[in-house]
Amino acid sequence: MVEVRVSGGMVRGAMESGVAVFRGIPFAAAPVGALRFAAPRPAAAWEGVRDASEFGPPPPQAGFFGMDGMGVAGHDWLTVNVWSPDVSGDLPVMVWIQGGAYAVGMSGLPEYDGTRLALDGVVLVTFNYRVGIEGFAQIEGAPANRGLLDQVAALEWVSADIRAFGGDPARVTIFGQSAGGGSVAALLAMPRAAGLFHRAIASSVPGTFFTPELAADIAATCAAELGLRPTVEDLSTVEPELLPSAGDEVMAKIGQFAGRWGQAAHKQIPFAPVVDGDVLPVSPWQAVASGSARDVELIAGHTRHEQRLLSVLEGLVGNVTADQAAEALEVFAPGLAYPDLAPGELFELVCSDWLFRMPSLHLAEAQVAAGGRAHVYVVAWEPTEIFRACHGMDVPMVFGNIDRGQAAAVLGEITPVAWEVSGRMRAAWSGFAIDGDPGWPAYGADRQTRVFDVEDAVTAYPEEVSRQLWEGRSFEPLPLL
Repeated sequence: MVEVRVSGGMVRGAMESGVAVFRGIPFAAAPVGALRFAAPRPAAAWEGVRDASEFGPPPPQAGFFGMDGMGVAGHDWLTVNVWSPDVSGDLPVMVWIQGGAYAVGMSGLPEYDGTRLALDGVVLVTFNYRVGIEGFAQIEGAPANRGLLDQVAALEWVSADIRAFGGDPARVTIFGQSAGGGSVAALLAMPRAAGLFHRAIASSVPGTFFTPELAADIAATCAAELGLRPTVEDLSTVEPELLPSAGDEVMAKIGQFAGRWGQAAHKQIPFAPVVDGDVLPVSPWQAVASGSARDVELIAGHTRHEQRLLSVLEGLVGNVTADQAAEALEVFAPGLAYPDLAPGELFELVCSDWLFRMPSLHLAEAQVAAGGRAHVYVVAWEPTEIFRACHGMDVPMVFGNIDRGQAAAVLGEITPVAWEVSGRMRAAWSGFAIDGDPGWPAYGADRQTRVFDVEDAVTAYPEEVSRQLWEGRSFEPLPLL
């Protein structure tokens, strides 16, 4: 057993595989009752020694991927977990922000176990934040972007308490993938987050941020499923565990709203951060280009075949028609002269570029344009023919947890090559957190990029056709049509 004191009181963790592990420590009060849909508030202190052996309950989840049936019951959603190789040390800190389309996500998944990263010489932190309607719906009487505000509160907890676990609050690296990568991008733009972290890794950044008008219309539609208005007064009458069903109902028929919600409906995205002018003043690309994160060292990158995961899940592999490919080009990349490709290839390339690849690259380019430093990477390794280098495959690789969890399913048979690629990625991420050097040059006029593959390479950004097609295009908040 290992005991340390944090601002709320004493906590007791345990030694596991040579690492001190603490789970389920509250960083904010349970956002229920009078605090429902509010900005996070400080957690109450406790008497005696708090057991920190179990993950806290996850926030209410949407129904896809079976996430609504995972985790434990309870309302203390806002908790952190810490893995430390030396609680008396002065080590760099890595703070993970999980993805999940801003609709699902919990820190207790096995693929997020921090043991292997911690053994590289960092203190690893994961945490829960509100998702779906609780975290991102535009609700009258509630602050926007509550999920992002939860992330800021978690970083404030790290700043105040991580020394108790052997971490250095002056050397904090945030990293996240998919919605977690979008959250990293948002934090780079948020005045409330300034100074709470010093390096950032944004993986597979979605380009989807909403205008208040679009977010409000989607929220009103979700509330109407329950016969309610999109207000704190009305939605607070619904038990938190039942509220995601409204979002699930809207998701099931979201294509019907394409005439109002545009690209968000076409890509089945009901939740995203809102560029509200306050919590998130402007889009991340605009903020970063203006210098909001000039002093933050950045890594940004993506997998080569981002859309492939979604195509497999939707049964589209080998089944995309010419009309579907043409529609994707018209909706997501109007006016861009993509090369003449087979329908399936064109569909996946356009969707990959619009949703993840080009937003990630443009974030790095905005940082460089503002006088900051950025490193760019592409994951090109294809462990299986069906999934290729798809969205999400990099998460177990970075954590070194390729033999467990849902995300590891895309890797197929775990081979020595898989362990080698994973080891190189993990070393790059932890090395960046330790001394700012991921092992390849910063992105500049020569566009030097690390390509992770069976044999890695450092070369000019390899997706040059897409880069040129999207050059000069901006990722504006999605509007209500």
